[in-house]
Amino acid sequence: MLGVRTQLLGRPVLCIVLMLCMALMIPSPCHAIAVGSKKFTENVILAEIISGMMEVQGLPVKHEGELGGTRILWDALLNGDIDIYPEYTGTLIQELLSGERISGFSQLRRSLSRRGIAVSSPLGFNNTYVLGMMRARAHTLDIRAISDLHSHPGLRFGFSNEFMARRDGWPGLKAAYHLPQSDVRGLDHDLAYRALDQGTLDVIDLYATDAEIAYYDILPLRDDRGYFPEYQAVYLYRKQLLHQYPALGTIMDRLSGSIDSQAMAAMNAAVKLKGKSERQVAAGFIQSRFGRRIEQTHSGPWQRLQRNTVDHLILVGLSLGAAIICAIPLGVVAARRRRLGQLILGTAGVLQTIPALALLVFMIPLLGVGAAPAVLALFLYSLLPIIRNTCSGLLDIPRGLIDSAVVLGLPPRARLRMIELPLATRSILSGIKISAVINVGTATLGALIGAGGYGQPILTGIRLNDTALILQGAVPAAALALLVQGLFELVEKRLLPRGLKS
Repeated sequence: MLGVRTQLLGRPVLCIVLMLCMALMIPSPCHAIAVGSKKFTENVILAEIISGMMEVQGLPVKHEGELGGTRILWDALLNGDIDIYPEYTGTLIQELLSGERISGFSQLRRSLSRRGIAVSSPLGFNNTYVLGMMRARAHTLDIRAISDLHSHPGLRFGFSNEFMARRDGWPGLKAAYHLPQSDVRGLDHDLAYRALDQGTLDVIDLYATDAEIAYYDILPLRDDRGYFPEYQAVYLYRKQLLHQYPALGTIMDRLSGSIDSQAMAAMNAAVKLKGKSERQVAAGFIQSRFGRRIEQTHSGPWQRLQRNTVDHLILVGLSLGAAIICAIPLGVVAARRRRLGQLILGTAGVLQTIPALALLVFMIPLLGVGAAPAVLALFLYSLLPIIRNTCSGLLDIPRGLIDSAVVLGLPPRARLRMIELPLATRSILSGIKISAVINVGTATLGALIGAGGYGQPILTGIRLNDTALILQGAVPAAALALLVQGLFELVEKRLLPRGLKS
């Protein structure tokens, strides 16, 4: 590592391309139909239902679960990164295709068709948005409808982050009802229920089929001005799938109108309140509704830990390895050419200030969903500490030692390899250790775009309010960070010149 050849100094772009190629070579199920789902329970269940129905017909299928919010799934479908995912008509009309002023299902179908997307008939239930309050609190304040909120400007509102920015969410609702509330916070949808129950929030947004509405005794407020449209559940899928797999059309026809609101709420409750897996619930629905049994695979905690560990190590290993290859030469350049060095350090610093989730999302249009965009984002985050510490380590070498090497007639390349890099070893490895620890923690966010790793149980545990599941991701991630730091401590002892060891 420290004997890096100076031929690489002018080729950082080549290194980045090499890193991307390695990321894209991560094995993926290229021949399976990719079913995506958003990161809330109902959407995961619906994805498992369509996956199970395709399994019954012998179609190759893989469920890429909990990929994030609406825009991530929509863009992934348009780009071909996934083939099918559950969506809602209100979201399509009011948010994704809002500029077209679509007024009916037929018009919606034609608009999607122009984009190469087909839509199933509605599944049978309307999961519209609802505002809710704890029933006792609502009765105390005599609030029954959304318009009643106008008389209580001090109420604390908490909405899902997506609802806060959607055209059919808070901005439009506030204008339609002339609501005066200013204490409005964005937070995870599942965490909002706990905040409402604990009294830290007064009003939150609900999905009409949420199991928590009955569990927490929440009063859904009447939408007395008819602001929210219908959100009929449907499946979106790429039209070309019907040519490849004609049986898919039959599956969509069978699912049409097969799930009413009560059935969907019961399935949500089975997962959220009774601890069943989404696949178990989907299998139960398919058997009771269609009389077909699907295989239920149960992976134990150790199997999940092994799978998540492999995924996490791939993310960290590829991104950190590529960062080391690129950042050390860039640090050398920054030390030797001050003006160019300021540009290099400034650019790496700007990349470091971009929020991790935003950087992951920015990568999706380039590389789709999965491991590749996560690896690239983690690579960019790992650059600054290594570049800065390499540059600082080289600049801190006493000038007398450099002059002595010059007097001995060592050429610049030999001087770098034999004198400067060994003397800067401690500083370089310190930067690598910092990047490694940051990398391990940040990699948990990769689960939001289907990259897997330790972030997967953390996200699922938050969604299901399962602390044990959260710890299945958090504890191994912390242990891996400590292990990586300890590993580089050993490397430092091995590589550090004897004269520098204390």
